Amino acid sequence: MLDPSSPTGVPEQSLGETATPSASVSTEPQPSYVKLAMRNMVRKRGTSLKHFFLTTFGLLAVLVGLSYLTR
Repeated sequence: MLDPSSPTGVPEQSLGETATPSASVSTEPQPSYVKLAMRNMVRKRGTSLKHFFLTTFGLLAVLVGLSYLTR
């Protein structure tokens, strides 16, 4: 919404918005959470692999345990 009292026609600032100079506004959207998670996973490869294998082992143990109990 344009501010009618402003001679330059600059849009008025809504509550909760921060003013940013137009020169620093980029056309790129912010990276998604998935992209940030993938970047973090590549950076911390050993930890991510350890957690992946622990999760896989835990899930398999739960499934095998449930199948054994319900046979």
